[in-house]
Amino acid sequence: YTPEYETKPTDILAAFRVTPQPGVPPEEAGAAVAAESSTGTWTTVWTDGLTSLDRYKGRCYDIEPVPGDENQYIAYVAYPLDLFEEGSVTNMFTSIVGNVFGFKALRALRLEDLRIPTAYVKTFQGPPHGIQVERDKLNKYGRPLLGCTIKPKLGLSAKNYGRAVYECL
Repeated sequence: YTPEYETKPTDILAAFRVTPQPGVPPEEAGAAVAAESSTGTWTTVWTDGLTSLDRYKGRCYDIEPVPGDENQYIAYVAYPLDLFEEGSVTNMFTSIVGNVFGFKALRALRLEDLRIPTAYVKTFQGPPHGIQVERDKLNKYGRPLLGCTIKPKLGLSAKNYGRAVYECL
């Protein structure tokens, strides 16, 4: 927990709703989320000495109690931009929320808010063309275009899978 940390305009800022396990101080829970979602791990590994962990680690810089919710807190975590691969939403979300939700120091955890700095947003190329081209390719107009995973993901015959896809179109 580093309350003296001053966020930078290039930091990715996350707000987590944290419910610590009984006996775990909220500052420790917030610091654990910051560490586990950046450079930390539950054990010491020999590769720790091969990089500057201080440069890349997430920092829990503020903790606020949630009004009306006993033992719930908002933990504010700053992540340095260098921690993430440019132009990769997958890398960013996997790093921030990929492994922390089963963390033993916490009874519950939820990502409430995320601020992505302009410097990182500019690394995304965006789509190669606009919605009109997609609608023209699909010949679908006047309704939302949705992406989904057919459920169940496994076990459907090819015929029934095709039928389910057709119904979505």
